[in-house]
Amino acid sequence: MSTEVARRPEWLKARLPTGDNYRELLGIMRRQTLHTVCEEARCPNIGECWHRRTATFLILGNICTRNCAYCAIVHGLPTELDLREPERVALAVRDMGLRHAVITSVNRDDLSDGGAGVYAALIRRIHETSPDCTVEVLIPDFKGDADALRAVLEAAPEILAHNIESVPRVFRVVRRGGDYQRTLRLLRRVKEWGYTSFTKSGIILGMGETWDELLRTMDDLRAVDCDILTLGQYLRPGPDYHPIDRYYTPSEFAELREIGLQKGFKYVESGPLVRSSYRADIQAAEVRAFRARIGWASATA
Repeated sequence: MSTEVARRPEWLKARLPTGDNYRELLGIMRRQTLHTVCEEARCPNIGECWHRRTATFLILGNICTRNCAYCAIVHGLPTELDLREPERVALAVRDMGLRHAVITSVNRDDLSDGGAGVYAALIRRIHETSPDCTVEVLIPDFKGDADALRAVLEAAPEILAHNIESVPRVFRVVRRGGDYQRTLRLLRRVKEWGYTSFTKSGIILGMGETWDELLRTMDDLRAVDCDILTLGQYLRPGPDYHPIDRYYTPSEFAELREIGLQKGFKYVESGPLVRSSYRADIQAAEVRAFRARIGWASATA
């Protein structure tokens, strides 16, 4: 990789985490012995998001059974499975006063249901303890297990997300253990089965895709009626990870946002530092407003 590509441009600078809200949220996480993807995946937005009192909870431990070439989360054989985790996360959501909670996890291919039962229990517990809080889950693919997906959907998350991450050609290289068509099938099933959860997916830019390939992947997501799209720049966690092919400019991200909206996504979050849960509370507000405009009932009704 060239020195030019290796050097991050000015627009990728992020604010260091600090301030009262950051310290308070950190204290709540530590007291409840919880993990966040903000910390585990070294998210560049942790300072901004925690200042705004939003965080993404990482459940089912912090060791992933897969080893994606772009991801900083530790991989290996997990040993942690805490069935009390739904209660502890729900209490943290209540104590933080969240209106929108984002839940994700490592892949747990070692579990028969991939952790779907814990997801379902947590969604229900948050709805019970914080009835005004909407829930977004960023789930693994459960190896294509339809019963596992249905178990999560039966708990009625307002937003169900599963990231496609890249175009088919690059996907095969960077997403070990995943399957491009399996991801599309998961998102399609949400709508085919008649659930009211909005669907969401994300693409990481700069791992070797072409512009045309990127647009075709956006088309693939719209073909399964995906509602929300996030687009962000790949930032290499270290020298042992997949190389950065290029940095997209802010103007290119702005253009992609407009293209996404023209293709029919209800909401597109596109920018250099965007990650799947970035400004998820604002996306949730847009979802609520959209539902109100078209007269949809709440997913939890």
